[in-house]
Amino acid sequence: MIIKNVSFIGLGVMGYPMAGHLNKNGYNVTVFNRTESKAKKWVEEHGGQMKKTPAEACFNSEIVFMCVGRDDDIREVMEGDNGILSSAKEGLIIVDHTTASAEIARNYFEKLKKLNIAFLDAPISGGQAGAENGVLSIMIGGKKKDFEIVKPVLESYGKAIELIGPSGSGQIAKMINQICIAGLVQGLSEGMAFGKKANVDMEKVLSVISKGAAQSWQMENRYRTMLDGKFNYGFAVDWMRKDLSICFKEAKKNGAILPITEIVDQFYEEVQKNGGNRFDTSSLMTLVDK
Repeated sequence: MIIKNVSFIGLGVMGYPMAGHLNKNGYNVTVFNRTESKAKKWVEEHGGQMKKTPAEACFNSEIVFMCVGRDDDIREVMEGDNGILSSAKEGLIIVDHTTASAEIARNYFEKLKKLNIAFLDAPISGGQAGAENGVLSIMIGGKKKDFEIVKPVLESYGKAIELIGPSGSGQIAKMINQICIAGLVQGLSEGMAFGKKANVDMEKVLSVISKGAAQSWQMENRYRTMLDGKFNYGFAVDWMRKDLSICFKEAKKNGAILPITEIVDQFYEEVQKNGGNRFDTSSLMTLVDK
């Protein structure tokens, strides 16, 4: 199946460059964004076209990608006034890059199956830099036949693209990702604050331990800004707490115990109370580097 016409709904920090990569790779891209000026800017920069409603943006597309904020935003884009489903045709594939609940993914998968419309939950990881450089990790839940159709298109901005399992599995994988990040960033923050207190050369320390067992993406990409006390380089604390709340709800359903994640979430709450709502997740450093 040759895909030519695609839509992208939601031109935020991640969606804006992702849609741009689709255009650069030769797809006919139509965009929609709630803030219309953002869509106009995207068209001026990349070409393609914009529409004023999700329904109009998706009318002639074979695949619709969306990257919005929360479960409620997905519902609004899908079923609100002039939502995607008001113009969706049989055979359409909807790829949802939003970090949301597994429940909403499963609900839409079942609902749309009756309309002969495919739904893949496909949350992403890699941050703004990953989106801009086209090297995101994409974890997907849904049917294999639909995955195989969209995978070549996803390669426009994805480096690691994996079908995890049935509907909802992509969102579960993203929850695991966020749980791992939460504990890792806290450990990194404590380690670097400890090193600073001990008056060792942290540049030298990091150059060594980043090549050993302590190595991580966070260490490689955030250590310098963390040492400098700068926290405007990525995923915001507000969004991390939203994601962790999804993890906790799912944990109640499956019986998982997340003691460290709960503690780190409380630390992020403290960062918010200190005015760091829009700081990136490495701002846990502010609580230990005093």
